[in-house]
Amino acid sequence: MTGLLIVVGIAVLLVAWAAGIFNRLVSLKNRYKNAFAQIEVQLKRRHDLIPNLVETAKGYMKHERETLDAVVSARNQAVSGLQKAAGNPGDAAAMQELAGAEGALNGAVGRLFALAESYPDLKASQNMMQLSEELTSTENKVSFSRQAFNDAVTAYNTARQSFPAVLFASLFGHAQDATLLEFEDSQAIQEAPKVSF
Repeated sequence: MTGLLIVVGIAVLLVAWAAGIFNRLVSLKNRYKNAFAQIEVQLKRRHDLIPNLVETAKGYMKHERETLDAVVSARNQAVSGLQKAAGNPGDAAAMQELAGAEGALNGAVGRLFALAESYPDLKASQNMMQLSEELTSTENKVSFSRQAFNDAVTAYNTARQSFPAVLFASLFGHAQDATLLEFEDSQAIQEAPKVSF
């Protein structure tokens, strides 16, 4: 009888221990998904500002249609990349696609701002100055949100790869590491654009 109680006691401890590992992995996975949701909010805000920027610039830059179209196209690709990544935050392919699309958008907006320097009336436009300020603020928020996401992903991956969780991770539905979100031109994204209008 004593032997049976010892075996049952050990079994209960093992189940509790495995449940603790499972709960920790689920908690950390939910944290990085929530952190990605914060990135999503900021990127959507950025994507919503871009059409206003293009419309403001359109009135002044009538001969720069190609640049304006490039910004709109890059914005649409970034929106698509964000939607795919939001469906599965941490997925390597989705994160890579999002990073590439955001890098292309950042480059297109940078070219638009560089071209805007040639248009003094556009630089002096109150609307353009306000949009520029809002974009700069949003870039800062994206950077902070991305850092929080990457920290949460790192915590999840560390817990998933650590012993003894690594023994049970696949059984619990945590077979793969989550992927960090690293923009190709991370220096340009991390530092807000310095534009003076």
